[in-house]
Amino acid sequence: MAVPKRKTSHARQASRRANWRLSAPGLVECPHCHASKLPHQVCPACGYYDGRSVVAEKQAAKQPEKGKGR
Repeated sequence: MAVPKRKTSHARQASRRANWRLSAPGLVECPHCHASKLPHQVCPACGYYDGRSVVAEKQAAKQPEKGKGR
């Protein structure tokens, strides 16, 4: 296994770790309800994406029909 010949200096170690910071997410305004949301994601407030309701369609499709199954 390879072993370093010299100790890594504090400056070299700190400059390598300088890019570990977090960045704030880029938020955009929902065109339907004007709430803040992530770009290219379904709006968590109203469930719209690309001008149509996506979450309501999904919930209606998941509901089981009465009289079928157990």
